[in-house]
Amino acid sequence: MKHSRRTFLISATGAASALAAARFAFAQGSAPLSESDPQAQALGYKTDATKADKAKFPKYAAGQMCGNCQLYQGKPADATGPCSLFPNKLVASKGWCSAWVKKA
Repeated sequence: MKHSRRTFLISATGAASALAAARFAFAQGSAPLSESDPQAQALGYKTDATKADKAKFPKYAAGQMCGNCQLYQGKPADATGPCSLFPNKLVASKGWCSAWVKKA
């Protein structure tokens, strides 16, 4: 069975398109993270960083928010985005949790 370069390129383009569509569909199927989620509660997640419990989480400092965290996988300008700590959930860009790490 002989394969040509054209066949390879057509197959590769089709596979890349399918992967991109699957990633887009996965992101669209993600639900917003609720502050009542058990993991979110354990990490002190708030959709508004200014409402973080400063007594319980003294590590919090003004200006820290999901959008400028190393774990945040969305664009800083997006209202919500994925976070590596909360699979299949979208966190608020202006939110905060105790796992916040300064973006490099």
